[in-house]
Amino acid sequence: MRICVIGTGYVGLVAGTCLAEMGNDVICVDKDTKKLAKLEKGIIPIYEPGLEELIKVNVSEGRLTFTSNLDMAVKKSLVCFIAVGTPQGDDGSADLSAVYSVAESIAKSMNEYKVIVDKSTVPVGTADKVAEIIKNHTTFEYDVVSNPEFLKQGAAVDDFLKPDRVVIGSNTKKATEIMQDLYSPFLRTGNPVIIMDVKSAEMTKYAANSFLAVKISYANQIANICEKVGADAEMVRIGMCSDSRIGTKFLFAGLGYGGSCFPKDVKAMIKTAKEFGCDYNLLQSAEEVNKAQRQLFIRKITKRLGDDLKGKTIAIWGLAFKPKTNDMREAPSITVIEAILARGAKVVAFDPKAMESAKEIFRNQISYAKNAYDAIEKADCLVILTEWNEFRRPDFDRVIELLKTPLIFDGRNLYDKKRLKAKGIEYFSVGKK
Repeated sequence: MRICVIGTGYVGLVAGTCLAEMGNDVICVDKDTKKLAKLEKGIIPIYEPGLEELIKVNVSEGRLTFTSNLDMAVKKSLVCFIAVGTPQGDDGSADLSAVYSVAESIAKSMNEYKVIVDKSTVPVGTADKVAEIIKNHTTFEYDVVSNPEFLKQGAAVDDFLKPDRVVIGSNTKKATEIMQDLYSPFLRTGNPVIIMDVKSAEMTKYAANSFLAVKISYANQIANICEKVGADAEMVRIGMCSDSRIGTKFLFAGLGYGGSCFPKDVKAMIKTAKEFGCDYNLLQSAEEVNKAQRQLFIRKITKRLGDDLKGKTIAIWGLAFKPKTNDMREAPSITVIEAILARGAKVVAFDPKAMESAKEIFRNQISYAKNAYDAIEKADCLVILTEWNEFRRPDFDRVIELLKTPLIFDGRNLYDKKRLKAKGIEYFSVGKK
């Protein structure tokens, strides 16, 4: 099938590459010609396991191309994915100007029937507005479809190639059949293609992410209670997860959720609820708990070291909002580091993939270590903010030797408290007395 994907951000790049991997002819469109030149050489702007290799293979085999010529891409394609950014305002509203601009450009370039797919995460009702814009600029037949993405950063390629479900919001049989045909190779394991109306599909993405955000905030609130009563949040989690109605995922205590999806989608759901006069107390509470969780962790540090941290050096392991990505959008590390800097401490940080992203945020306000052990040399304590696998089993004897004081604040509960205590390390985690 001939496809164009307009927008080579995180979603567009993964979607376009994976669609090409399944044998489709895919044209990825972007205005940034420098970025396109790099992509053609296999140089990608994000870190996502497996993506760079797939881009190189599919470019070399001619199934994946990059261009700034939207008109040409649309004319050559049956299915046109809109995957441009939708920046969010403080009130949760999405800036849809890029989506609407692309819709108009698609309409003016149409030469026959097209399926226009909203791949960007957009508020309910966006597809109707896109359809109206296209109608005003073309006489050709078309359908507008909602096809929300459910990609986890750090596992996006696998999520796209082996999805647990594909949601297609379509109001016509013709568009539905085309989209089912497009996704059929991805679902040979029997996982479903779920067909629904367009507005329900738009709502599904927000509802799913908001539920997971609520689940994380619930786990953190339980963990905070566990600390006070003397229970172990990890044991409580295991006890809860054994109930099949609850499940094992998104119940880990820590620093709360971050990234480009959960914070944005919770705010968007609150905004939608307000607009339609619906109650949003649960969503608002989840958001408040998430913000408070970071402050509680900061207070653990200042309670032990004092509120004035002048003269102290704090080592940080982990900057990305989660492992296997270089994304620092809404990362807990930003809040924690800013609080530490505001109290006068020096920060030395290390992250396997997010160092360049951190430099764009902090510039020379913090120091950047060559490796994990370099970060902790002569530091007054170690603070762990991202659960990268390489941080899970360090040489604790070396850690003790390098730190001024054997003191660890672990926001991700990576270690066995009893083991560290036996080694003489003072250890603070989340959800444990």
